[in-house]
Amino acid sequence: MTDLDDVPAPQGQLTLKLLATRQDTNLYGDIPGGWLVSHMDQAAELAAGREAHGRNATVAIETMDFLCPVRVGSMVHIYTAVREIGHSSVKIDVEVWIRPPHDRGEELNKVTEARFVMVALDDNGRIRGVRQG
Repeated sequence: MTDLDDVPAPQGQLTLKLLATRQDTNLYGDIPGGWLVSHMDQAAELAAGREAHGRNATVAIETMDFLCPVRVGSMVHIYTAVREIGHSSVKIDVEVWIRPPHDRGEELNKVTEARFVMVALDDNGRIRGVRQG
């Protein structure tokens, strides 16, 4: 950001959009962090798959902090951005933003972000080059 008055905004491409429902809660009625991480992983896999032209797997997730809770009824937006492509790996920045329930505005609240490191896999599950052929 160049101006301190700038409003933070999602970076990257909207990859997944889903609703946090009651069936997604833990025994206390909260949306657990693991539910978010699972969907972030799915989004990273989709983004890396476009670059690797196929199967890939997560080998690392870099630092993640949760900035606010996700309530039932929140619309969850997961954004991805390819940051680095190596010989057999793709690094994907993943951000989660929500629109809380009953919020009619356009403003999204940031929940978390992380960098996912994905490796391309062949049909036998062995690491392969991202750019084949």
